Amino acid sequence: MTPPRLVAIVGATATGKTALAIALARACNGEIINADSRQVFRGMDIGTAKPTPEEQAAARHWLIDVAEPTETFTLAAFLDLATHAIADIRNRGKLPIVAGGTGQYVWALLEGWSVPRVAPDRELRAELEALAASKGSDALFAILRAEDPESCARIDARNVRRVIRAIEVTRATGRPFSAWQRKDAPVHDARIIGLRIDRAELYRRIDARVDAMVAAGLVEEVQRLNAAGYGCDVPAMSGIGYRQICEQLRASCTLDEAVTRIKTETHRLARMQATWFRAADPRIVWLDASAPDLLERAVAVARA
Repeated sequence: MTPPRLVAIVGATATGKTALAIALARACNGEIINADSRQVFRGMDIGTAKPTPEEQAAARHWLIDVAEPTETFTLAAFLDLATHAIADIRNRGKLPIVAGGTGQYVWALLEGWSVPRVAPDRELRAELEALAASKGSDALFAILRAEDPESCARIDARNVRRVIRAIEVTRATGRPFSAWQRKDAPVHDARIIGLRIDRAELYRRIDARVDAMVAAGLVEEVQRLNAAGYGCDVPAMSGIGYRQICEQLRASCTLDEAVTRIKTETHRLARMQATWFRAADPRIVWLDASAPDLLERAVAVARA
């Protein structure tokens, strides 16, 4: 039996995934499942480039505003919620459209990853975070290398949260984190659309979007979150945009310096996303994000 159809829209930040997802949903009777790890948090709207209320009204969105910034939103939580959303959408005769730039979320869903349901160990996390703060991320990475060397080939040593999670899962389950990366048979007939654009133009778009975020009130959004009890030490606030504005509010840098850092870090994020969504991946149909007939091409891929 052929698995039910699903469409995914992937690619670097600022390539226009949200706009295309909405247009495709309207053209193909679809609903959108968010695959951005930051847009799940309530109150974090401007800095995450979350779809606006008008955009969310244009097509139904799932997995937006489903967690508080103080919560730890895991890959397992994403998979559980996304699987429920897909079933609901299909039961009503509509097309599920997964859209977002968090590669881990997208591939875990499409490739059927086996993901451990391990609750956060606050005490262990505090201990490991303190080690990273005092001795650097390399000291933390050395622990992972000793306990699960295979994971070291897959995880960036600078990604402290990811390294801590790998150690946490390894110790909680008695199995190396890498052993959980088993993939089950795909349960979706996925059509994967990748949006690409010239790097210079991509960086121009990123920079313009960051400027627009600041003009729309990014600083005020961070201040509101702080006032609501979500301080700059909350993990969700470590994301690009929020971290730099926190530094500016602590007078560690000027606003201009913070904006420059946001742009630089977002450029780096776009390059990292290219490692998740590779140009040579035969599963991805790459489309020019600036093409005037982008929607028509996307509809053709979705219906192929």
